[in-house]
Amino acid sequence: MKNSTYQRLWSFINNEMRMSHIYQPVMLIELLKTGKSSSREIAKAILPHDITQVDYYTQIVNNMPGRVLKNHNIVERAQNEYSLLGYNELSSEEIEKLKSDCKKKLKEYQDKRGEEIWRHRSKASRQISGTVKYEVLKRAKTRCELCGISNKIKAIEVDHIIPINKGGSNDISNLQALCYSCNSMKRDIDDINYHKIRESFNHREKGCVFCEVENKNIIDKEELVYAVRDIYPVTPLHTLIIPFRHAKSYFELYQPEHNAINKIINKQKEWIQLKDKNVIGFNIGVNDGEAAGQTVNHCHIHLFPRRKDDVSNPRGGIRAVFFSKKDYLV
Repeated sequence: MKNSTYQRLWSFINNEMRMSHIYQPVMLIELLKTGKSSSREIAKAILPHDITQVDYYTQIVNNMPGRVLKNHNIVERAQNEYSLLGYNELSSEEIEKLKSDCKKKLKEYQDKRGEEIWRHRSKASRQISGTVKYEVLKRAKTRCELCGISNKIKAIEVDHIIPINKGGSNDISNLQALCYSCNSMKRDIDDINYHKIRESFNHREKGCVFCEVENKNIIDKEELVYAVRDIYPVTPLHTLIIPFRHAKSYFELYQPEHNAINKIINKQKEWIQLKDKNVIGFNIGVNDGEAAGQTVNHCHIHLFPRRKDDVSNPRGGIRAVFFSKKDYLV
């Protein structure tokens, strides 16, 4: 007769286990080896099942050691397979000696550098709180913000747009969700002068009404942008969202500024609707360039709260800038 422990585990695995990931069965397999296992050992048991990690290090192999060893005529590559040149000429004793020498070099490097060798994978991650990571991933809607791939296909990582060591911050506007491929490629090929970008955030232009705004008029702000009420409102609570940096065009803004603008637009939208229950819609608009009606040469985004019957015929919305085009279906 089967014992009660077996029956309890069998029943749980076959009848009660509800899986949102592979973790439960992998953990149980590890525990079934000896009855005990550390969380680190269980984590190591999960790794072989994570194809995204295999894909990540496949890319590392091809871009780093594979390339270097090929350039030194140590290996040759045919598609995705590497061959050690002259391998058939080696005796078993020579092979074991060379493996031993490699292990020695590996140990010497690890003893010298310690955890520093993995800092590119862990440092930024440790600096960002779990709550902030969640908000970044939620904003990205589970997709890479660069290539658009789903997290069901590739693991998504939270990345600094401007790296910490280049003057970037942990502010959520400076964070993005990238798949491991885009994150890896960004490190390898990105030669942007981040020092100049960081300094440009402080650019203000003398005499610009938005560069010289008084703090008392600011109703909301993030690290890179702020909000004020328009002094000539089109509708009550008409709001302007403005980058601190002097940039004439919306198209000159950096991604962190776009992130911060979107955050304030959503915050103000919620606040306005709490303040005024009659607000049931919004127009969001930018006058970009003289031909588009821009009169202040500092980018600013208009947020117009809309109420039922605030105009006789709202159909067409912002199309009304060309009034004859307002009614497009007649």
